[in-house]
Amino acid sequence: MFKQAFFPLALIGSLAATLSAAPLDLTHARIVVLNPGAKVEARAAAMLRDEVDKRTRIGLEIVAKLPDGKEPVILIGTAEELARESFQPPTGCKLPAVADACAVWVDATRRAGPTICVAGYDLRGTVFAVGRLLRTAEMGRDKLQLDAQTKVATAPKFPLRGHQLGYRPKTNAYDAWTLAMWEQYYRDMMVFGMNAIELIPPRSDDAPDSPHFPKPPMEMMVAMSQVADDYGLDVWIWYPCLDKDYSDAQTVQFALNEQEEVFKKLPRIDAIFIPGGDPGETRPDLLLALLEKTKKVLNRYHPRAQIWVSPQGFDRFGKPHRRGWLKMFLDLVRTNQPDWLDGVVFGPQVEMSLANLRKELPSRYPIRQYPDITHSRACQYAVPGWDRAFSSTEGRETINPRPQGHAKIFRSQQAYSNRFITYSEGCNDDFNKVLWSCLGWDSDMKVEDITREYSRYFISGRYEDQFSRGLLALEQDWVGPLLANQGVTQTVQLFQQMEQHATPQERLNWRFQEGLYRAYYDGYIRERLIYETGLEKQAREILRTAPQIGVPAALEQVDKILGRATKEPVGADLRARVFELGEALFQSIRMQLSVPRYQAIAVERGANLDEIDMPLAHLADMKKRLQKIRQMGSDAEKLAAVADMATQAP
Repeated sequence: MFKQAFFPLALIGSLAATLSAAPLDLTHARIVVLNPGAKVEARAAAMLRDEVDKRTRIGLEIVAKLPDGKEPVILIGTAEELARESFQPPTGCKLPAVADACAVWVDATRRAGPTICVAGYDLRGTVFAVGRLLRTAEMGRDKLQLDAQTKVATAPKFPLRGHQLGYRPKTNAYDAWTLAMWEQYYRDMMVFGMNAIELIPPRSDDAPDSPHFPKPPMEMMVAMSQVADDYGLDVWIWYPCLDKDYSDAQTVQFALNEQEEVFKKLPRIDAIFIPGGDPGETRPDLLLALLEKTKKVLNRYHPRAQIWVSPQGFDRFGKPHRRGWLKMFLDLVRTNQPDWLDGVVFGPQVEMSLANLRKELPSRYPIRQYPDITHSRACQYAVPGWDRAFSSTEGRETINPRPQGHAKIFRSQQAYSNRFITYSEGCNDDFNKVLWSCLGWDSDMKVEDITREYSRYFISGRYEDQFSRGLLALEQDWVGPLLANQGVTQTVQLFQQMEQHATPQERLNWRFQEGLYRAYYDGYIRERLIYETGLEKQAREILRTAPQIGVPAALEQVDKILGRATKEPVGADLRARVFELGEALFQSIRMQLSVPRYQAIAVERGANLDEIDMPLAHLADMKKRLQKIRQMGSDAEKLAAVADMATQAP
């Protein structure tokens, strides 16, 4: 067992709380919503009840009014509503007058029993206040406690903190999610500060259908927008312009008609983000002219909705027709400064830094970041120096918690933009979403505190320390040459210890399964790399004897040595566990880690079970060279090629 500890949240003012000798027992607490007619407050109360129940088996009752007895009460409302009931925050716990701000404190004077005041500056703040309570409370099996001295008052630094949640075939899990799963994920992310989602329309740079879809794309998009509105979340749409020629009036009208069909069906839209590229091939002057018309159509149905655009792909290397587009875009925005344009997005394939983009744009236009938190190579923020053994097997969309890496990325950019909606293509980047959300609320929050809160809330209090160390260790698995990284084996052992003592509920927890999957996968690849590097060394030693034993004999022996990689494999127990966890993740979160097993859309879209046995070291290249040597004409030519192969890696 591990000692339960509390860690600092994002606080404003003097909010230090002292540990209470006798924490409040909330096992029999009742939840009171001051304004049950406000759907966001009602959702906040339901969220508290449900999330406590999942973690403790304790069913908190939601009642209509304050009870007279001594039982504890959890009172949910805006600060104004609590003040009308004479519940004022104590000294040092003043609620900031900022959108989404929230506070949690204990009142022991207003009633005979303790009252846990859960207050939002605004309606949406009540959900974040519930999130703070959930993150602060001590929860376990049949246990719900809170420090009696709890005083938290906090406001976000970034006004926009969101994640793209695209219901489309290209993702490695999202396309199989039901509406109930989406609502749960909204809750999970709101606990850590998310206040916006970004949807994708039915037509994008994707297949029109997926074998995993539980609902048609348009129907799910409408439902996801509605649930977001129920929690007060902002709803953005990533809406690429995919038609070929927007200089043609008929094409423009077709696009506007298609957009209108989406706009009028969605119950909530706060903003549209149109990428200039990735995908898209529209010249900036034509793109901006189209978007001005789009804004008018959008505002017919959503009068306050905004239009944002990115210069992604302009001047992109290898696309000669795009040269000069970035300058054209900036010149148009600077010269015309259109009133209909609400902001600019910085994302992958923008051919200048965020700092320079901020300098080039008029100050009236805010910049929203669109950081790629989901990919590990061939992307905006690739893993530095990622070992080839990992990049060729785990691939571009593997499970990728990067606590220190993404904290560094976040902090390097925050001076130029205080808004973000991350680019995500599945739940493989789940931890990175939480980290960005936490730092968007409090950019000074320690990375170790984020990993611990994530572990305590999503896994369990008893694994708060171990799973936190596991997240940090998984990132270190990818640092430096894999052959020399003995920490990979230690990471496997750490997760095996947790697995050995895990409860049935913890073993069914998909976030726990993700950590195990990555640890076992990393460990298996390192065992194979050590083994296959040894085989490569033996093969080169044999090749050096070719002048004595002859080229045919040397090649035959080398073939047998290289063949041992598949005929006499290592790490069978690790490999088997990876496949078991792959099945568990498909069952728990619909994660599609294989094309033939789970009908993932493609291997490169996170289906790394299909790449787990890719040859490592230089074995595949050596086999190809052996074949070429056999096809050479003269013995002298073969001998020279063998000598070269014996001393040089491909």
